[in-house]
Amino acid sequence: MKKPSDSPPSSALRDNHARGSVADFLKEKITADSRLSFVSAYFTIYAYDALKEVLDSIGHLDFLFGEPTFVNRLDPSKAEKKAFILDAAGLKLANKLQQKRVAKECADWIERKVDIKTIQQSNLLHGKMYHIATPAGVQDAILGSSNFTVRGLGLGNSGNNLELNLILDSNRDRQELKQWFDELWSSPTLVKDVKQEVLSYLKQLYDNHAPEFIYYKTLYHIFEKFLGDTGKTDVDLGKTSLFETGIWKALFEFQRDGVKGAINKILKHNGCIIADSVGLGKTYEALAIIKYFELKNERVLVLCPKKLRANWTIYRTPDRLNPFDDDRFRFDVLSHTDLSRDKGYSGDINLATLNWGNFDLVVIDESHNFRNNTPGRRDEEGVLIRKSRYQRLMDDIIKSGVRTKVLLLSATPVNNDLKDLRNQLYFLTENRDDAFAESIGVASLKETLATAQKSFTLWAKQHSSKRRTGELMEKLNAGFFTLLDELTIARSRKHIQKYYKAGIATLGGFPERKKPVSLYPEIDLLGRFLSYDKLNDEIAGYKLTLFNPSKYVKNEFRPLYQTTGADPFSQADRETYLIGMMKVNFLKRLESSVKSFEITMANTIAKIEALEQKIRNFLAAPGQHPDADPLELDLDDPGHDDELEEALLVGGKFKYKLEHLELDHGKNWLKDLKRDKDQLRILLNAAQNVSPDSDAKLAELKRIIAAKVANPTLNKDGAPNRKVLVFTAFADTAIYLYESLLEWATCELGINMALVCGDSTRTTFGESAFDHILTNFSPVSKNRAKIPGMPQQGELDLLIATDCISEGQNLQDCDYLVNYDIHWNPVRIIQRFGRIDRIHSAGRAVQLVNFWPTEDLNKYINLKNRVEARMALVDIAATFEDNILANKEIEDIVSEDLRYRDKQLLRLKDEILDIEDMGDNVSLTEFTLDDFRLELLKYIEANRDTLESAPLGLYTCVPPRPEHKIIAPGVIFCFRQEGPREADSGAKPDAGASINPLQPYFLVYVLADGNVRYGFAHPKQILDIYRALCSGKSQPCTALCNLFDQQTNHGRDMKDYDILLDKAVASLAATFRKRAASGLTSSRSFILPDEREQVHEKTDLELVTWLVIKKGNA
Repeated sequence: MKKPSDSPPSSALRDNHARGSVADFLKEKITADSRLSFVSAYFTIYAYDALKEVLDSIGHLDFLFGEPTFVNRLDPSKAEKKAFILDAAGLKLANKLQQKRVAKECADWIERKVDIKTIQQSNLLHGKMYHIATPAGVQDAILGSSNFTVRGLGLGNSGNNLELNLILDSNRDRQELKQWFDELWSSPTLVKDVKQEVLSYLKQLYDNHAPEFIYYKTLYHIFEKFLGDTGKTDVDLGKTSLFETGIWKALFEFQRDGVKGAINKILKHNGCIIADSVGLGKTYEALAIIKYFELKNERVLVLCPKKLRANWTIYRTPDRLNPFDDDRFRFDVLSHTDLSRDKGYSGDINLATLNWGNFDLVVIDESHNFRNNTPGRRDEEGVLIRKSRYQRLMDDIIKSGVRTKVLLLSATPVNNDLKDLRNQLYFLTENRDDAFAESIGVASLKETLATAQKSFTLWAKQHSSKRRTGELMEKLNAGFFTLLDELTIARSRKHIQKYYKAGIATLGGFPERKKPVSLYPEIDLLGRFLSYDKLNDEIAGYKLTLFNPSKYVKNEFRPLYQTTGADPFSQADRETYLIGMMKVNFLKRLESSVKSFEITMANTIAKIEALEQKIRNFLAAPGQHPDADPLELDLDDPGHDDELEEALLVGGKFKYKLEHLELDHGKNWLKDLKRDKDQLRILLNAAQNVSPDSDAKLAELKRIIAAKVANPTLNKDGAPNRKVLVFTAFADTAIYLYESLLEWATCELGINMALVCGDSTRTTFGESAFDHILTNFSPVSKNRAKIPGMPQQGELDLLIATDCISEGQNLQDCDYLVNYDIHWNPVRIIQRFGRIDRIHSAGRAVQLVNFWPTEDLNKYINLKNRVEARMALVDIAATFEDNILANKEIEDIVSEDLRYRDKQLLRLKDEILDIEDMGDNVSLTEFTLDDFRLELLKYIEANRDTLESAPLGLYTCVPPRPEHKIIAPGVIFCFRQEGPREADSGAKPDAGASINPLQPYFLVYVLADGNVRYGFAHPKQILDIYRALCSGKSQPCTALCNLFDQQTNHGRDMKDYDILLDKAVASLAATFRKRAASGLTSSRSFILPDEREQVHEKTDLELVTWLVIKKGNA
């Protein structure tokens, strides 16, 4: 078929194909000073630009819109939606960069030579006409279907419309057509003048725009579907009395936004994860969500760690300590450990008769405790004896009975393994693999997470110095990104400080974090106890055969104790790792206190003696004595060491028959046990010789407490603050400190003190109940003044506590926190400090003091022992179906993970960390875009009409930010892939969403040198940069925009930006191909988008917005 530009046909038809184009007709017939009369449903500036040479010379044009929604008719593609965007169909993408120039020239031309009117009644006029009258009296006209658009006139490079137009060759017909037009034009009832409204619309295209407006214009289109969903949620919330409740009124603005987002996700997807950072108030957010569902008469269960039970039960009791007593919460509370019980009571709940499946919503606090889907216990025939906690929660609460929604709460839902997240997400789906196929476009939850896990594991194998989070984000499939974005609320402290700045400031802001103080005390003031370093060396050589029975199995019985299946670890491996863990536990105990170490030595010796007696009894009467029963390792309470407890659950399950072991001959277990006992007794005796008076570490603690009391800091109100909060990992250390400091603190310092550790509480002031102690220690943050019956004079100034209060407590009346021992997981240190490092802190600054066991921290971390120990925490008790690594590779990754942890521990000497600052780890904040959605919602309240009416293709200029090194001169482009859109069709997400998380929108950040800083796989990072550059800038950077106009000759010379545009499109195509190939090779459920949905260099893309980042005087 011939192109329109071929030689003019003899036919009077113009179809924009073989029979010529309407544009060629107009170019041929229009002469200088011609008077034109046009009727068209649409008018586009690009059609004007293509005919500019002839149109600029005309005498006058009367243009009549054939539809009353005249301004919308500047966008033929979406007029029915009343979205005021610009039609650029048929143009090369690069031409769209000249929109500002074209719009300005077109507006000037209209101002001088064009009058514009519109039909006032819809669907009244359908025909299109172009009449030309020259000054010489010659008339020409063409009549038919072509609109005044690029493709309608046949001006496109490709894809021109197939039209049907007829040239009028009779003077009578041309005159009659002109007469008909004039009658219509002059009718006051049928048409009205709209020239000024069109000019106002075009002005948007060539005015300089505020960066903030371009930012929100970008968000408006990216999140257009979300805006529709949100309206429904707001209506739903308004139907309840949630906004009148005490808990809602107590929330900060950012918490309210989080609650709205979470409720929307729960209603849409049956669940949500709130992963806000430490100290941002996840408990209060959860309470507001609970109240919403309670107001809908739904039954709610809270599952929490046993140590946090009192944090929740206080809100549901008619107690004067309950700040929300008027809200009458009625949710039930169970501890995680209750899932292992079939009878007895948990509070007032009878577990034997509880209807586990009758809860509409279950809130799982510290949900990371369920990251392992550990199988239940079975007997020798494989019959299930007891379900694991995970299975009990899944089968009896979530899957049985009524449909159960799930809210997960955790600051650390992902440790260093995405499987952590997988098992938690299964709670939302009732283990249904395709639960999100329709709503999110994730066909298989298992496949999506397994694919992401493979990428994560291979990334984790790299040395930490070579790991880059951006590289991982590039490799992770879009389905995983979409999954987390749809299901999580994850905000960091930095996010809150940046984007809720005004609101946080009115609350007094976050306190200043002073540089941590590091102390390295000796153990014994008299110097009679081994140094920590020497004891470390000593313990490293211990065999601890108490925990190593597999070593003594007779050769003929060894096959009975071999593991089978996919498990890469033998029982000997397990015991080796457990021995490493026990050695580490000894060091942890000494690091905590010499008293704790003494207790541990005594307990271990007692276990050895009990085992020795059991063996002797058996040897005296083999086969006849009760001690002939199978031997199971006695690995009970390791002193509330979470990691050790978890390891023992994994490794302490093998049973040994004593007749299978070499007890008093050969390897001779009895002999080795005696050696172990003798070694440990020496350490026990040495520890018993250190009294509280000679305890060097205790003396140092007394020194800093006395200094704080003698020289208190001043609160914001000028009152002296003498409060000190002391954390220790072990209850026996906490009790030892309380008893050792009690008389000294009360008599010499004149302060009151208290102890909180698990079920044990003591105090010198007020009642000894857990909540009373915390309220009297932090009376302002706990609102003691509003609680009748509580003492209003006097308070506690010294609190000794274990990690039972390291989460979920607001104790910001205190500004001085001491870590008497350093938890080996830096996350726990951050959680402890989060008790006082909070909004509404009484003081202007907070101080962290850390007791380290030795200045030689390289010796302290002792990698070899810790690798052995940490291996016990690998998921060796769970399924191995997606474990793609061999044993040695797992050890290497564990070693690298420990090096990473050690690096964070070293940083704690000099700075306070947030969880999301922890180096190369992946945070859920990388995946969720909810903060941008909520920002848009606030802005759109007063600016919806402006955003809706603004055309596409707008841009502005901003300077880079010197403080953000990642931001350099370049352009951020936002594209939209043309074609059917989900928002229009109502169809399920298209296959392109499996590759592009923002489908059909793409964001690309191209640097001025042509390198792509971030491709479309990094929407979070690009939007973060967009916001950093534009947020709060409500006026154009006029000087910078003028510089841009000068350098581009007012848009006529755009070659530099054309190159960057080409680079951006090439990046889209390359990244799309790479991610598609990765999806095909890594996931059986991956669906390759059809050709229409794929992205390549010739894909039809609409330019939504573009942001020019350039240096200059802005």
